[in-house]
Amino acid sequence: MRFHAALFDLDGTLVDSLDDIADAMNAVLEERGFARHDPAAYRYMIGDGMDMLVLRALPDDQRDPVAVRDCAAAMRHLYARRWFIRSRPYAGIPELLSALECRGVKLAVLSNKPQDFTELMVRRFFPEFRFESIRGILPGIPPKPDPLSALQTADALAVSQDWMVYMGDSAVDMKTAVSAGMYPVGVLWGYRTASELIHGGARLLVRQPEDLLAWV
Repeated sequence: MRFHAALFDLDGTLVDSLDDIADAMNAVLEERGFARHDPAAYRYMIGDGMDMLVLRALPDDQRDPVAVRDCAAAMRHLYARRWFIRSRPYAGIPELLSALECRGVKLAVLSNKPQDFTELMVRRFFPEFRFESIRGILPGIPPKPDPLSALQTADALAVSQDWMVYMGDSAVDMKTAVSAGMYPVGVLWGYRTASELIHGGARLLVRQPEDLLAWV
């Protein structure tokens, strides 16, 4: 198959950021006397934005709006100091991005991470690549799986969504791609399972980044 642009999720797709997210959120919980979570548990807490992460991490009886707001502010403050400590691009991702650029494929990122952290992470870990659009959570724009951000990204790239592939590691990503009319590719090196990706609408599953090039 041939396409003109590749849209990527960030956490769990381009970058393994789970440990830094878990460490920051667990520090917030500890400060308030709450139990920590095993880092692996955060695989199923992230992906829907920071407020939802906080809501899921808090004890059931502590999820009132004020607590969520205060903990989200604390999480943002702590994460700003440590988002880069253990986070790293997945093996093979730089090579994939380089190969796509060589083929004239436009690159873009669409994440449910806050906009500032999304930009910081992409600029730090992939400074040599030109991303035509880098989008996280923006005011007034619904998060994924609402397709609006994906469609706005297609407009910004001047590429029809029919000619775009969307790569992600969760059902949220696959549902976004399907709703936006893009080709949904699920990555198996991320945080979720193959069954979740298929249920979300994935039309292709790849076990390693270079598999996408073989498919192309």
